[in-house]
Amino acid sequence: MKKLFIICLSILLFTNTNAQENSELKFETNFYDAVNKWVVLPKKSTDSIYTYGYIYIDISAGITFHLGGSFYIDKNKKYIGDAKPALQMTKKRLDNPNIVKMALLDDKKITELNIAKEPDWLIHYKFSEDSVEILKQLGYHFNHVGACEKALLYLNKAYKKEPHHKGLEFEIAYAYNHLEQYDKSIPILEKALKNDSKNYSFYRELGYAYSKLNKLDMAEKTYKKGISLSNSNFEKSEMALNMAQGYFLIKNKAKFDEWAKITRTYAEKGSQYAQYIDFFEKEWNSKR
Repeated sequence: MKKLFIICLSILLFTNTNAQENSELKFETNFYDAVNKWVVLPKKSTDSIYTYGYIYIDISAGITFHLGGSFYIDKNKKYIGDAKPALQMTKKRLDNPNIVKMALLDDKKITELNIAKEPDWLIHYKFSEDSVEILKQLGYHFNHVGACEKALLYLNKAYKKEPHHKGLEFEIAYAYNHLEQYDKSIPILEKALKNDSKNYSFYRELGYAYSKLNKLDMAEKTYKKGISLSNSNFEKSEMALNMAQGYFLIKNKAKFDEWAKITRTYAEKGSQYAQYIDFFEKEWNSKR
């Protein structure tokens, strides 16, 4: 029964529905903006029952939805709870940016549903933000779901305390690159490489930033170094593809061909990266 409910919960989290018939419930909040809050999931317009739960961060696992129960709204707009104790421990990791937007439960409705503003079990997931490792992990979890601006609030705080903490510089650079703030990513990575010149992931992010700023000579030099250090063909093919795309965009056929060949050397046959190269070549040939 519990496994079936988890499946149903997953469907609710990923299915866009028309649930705006109740003006009090506004389904406009991203789950990563609802941490430490009670939320309501949208429902089909033909349903009468809403599902609600609490969102929190398990520092080791990420942003999590903890099922609270269900309720319906009577003709007087009162929320009538129908919590099922047997399902209270049902949880769902929220690790996909495409999860539906939710509605927040305000204090009045929390009281009406006879639930605590902060669940008793939350004490087991409390943590201090004084730790650099905790701050880095928070940044990682928000980066993982595409909430990079929120991630940087924690990552930059950690960076001021311990710039070279393991994994921290990469997460900051990743966030800035995702936000297309490449000019902020580059100095972070340059300092990171002075401290750890053998970390291929720094070269990967730095090459990406250079390529997006059309500094292709610097990107090429950086990617070549990253490829030489990486032991992952997948990572090598990703770096090579980014370089090939850069030359495709400026119409440098000789350089594109060079990096297309490198991409194919490392990309699995039929993989997404190999298909991108096929696409670029077809586009090029169609415009001749």
